[in-house]
Amino acid sequence: MKAFHIHLVSDSTGETVSTAARASLVQFEKVETTEHVWPMVRGRNQVQEVVAGIEAHPGFVLYTLVDPETRKILEDGCRRLQVPSISMLDPIVTALGAYLGAEVHARPGRQHIMDADYFDRIEAMHFVLNHDDGQLTRDLNDADVVVIGVSRTSKTPTCIYLANRGIKAANIPVVPGFPLPTEVLEAENPLIVGLTEDPKRLVEIRRNRLRMLKQDEQTDYVDSETVSQEVNAARRMFASHGWPVIDVTRRSIEETAAHILQLYNRRQEQNP
Repeated sequence: MKAFHIHLVSDSTGETVSTAARASLVQFEKVETTEHVWPMVRGRNQVQEVVAGIEAHPGFVLYTLVDPETRKILEDGCRRLQVPSISMLDPIVTALGAYLGAEVHARPGRQHIMDADYFDRIEAMHFVLNHDDGQLTRDLNDADVVVIGVSRTSKTPTCIYLANRGIKAANIPVVPGFPLPTEVLEAENPLIVGLTEDPKRLVEIRRNRLRMLKQDEQTDYVDSETVSQEVNAARRMFASHGWPVIDVTRRSIEETAAHILQLYNRRQEQNP
């Protein structure tokens, strides 16, 4: 296992550079990193503090600084310390500028300006939190997406991920012996998606959940035959309504959300 320090320097929240770094690092096996995230670096004193931190823990430096003065201090410091540094956005911005024939107008934090998309994401997050696990079903028709599934099929984290993309998502649990809320069946606006999972895997997840909560495991909630019947009944219900179904057994939250977004965008194109 190779261990090293990585410094992520940004003149904004650090979200962009952190996401890019993690997406790159997963391509390498047997690598262990210690992240040092330096957000909102916009002045001489702040960038000097960053350089001191890099000197204390030398390592790879990724940055998204657009101010010439702060960039120069960081780059000079990295050269002095003999550590590699890369301006993450430069190649993309330069290529786009050449393609568009446009001049770059650099401004710190511009990628996180509070525009309409930002407020859409905030509104979507409030919607998800208010409509989690079957809450507030009376206004389900205001949702963009409704996610339905049996317990522990990752409904909540999937909806939260969708909210970060500006999608108002609600999730409804399928509970054996209880019908779905009538608002679900009457909703015409949202895309309704069913989530399912391999029963054996679902039993494992539920058992781990019960153990974490220190609850009794002698229950139908983790009985293999009962869980299989529960999953099959949910699948039949999804099919009877013609709802698309996503098997989350081998999917990450991001992959499930990406599939839902693909279905949603396709539906929007067909029904503008």
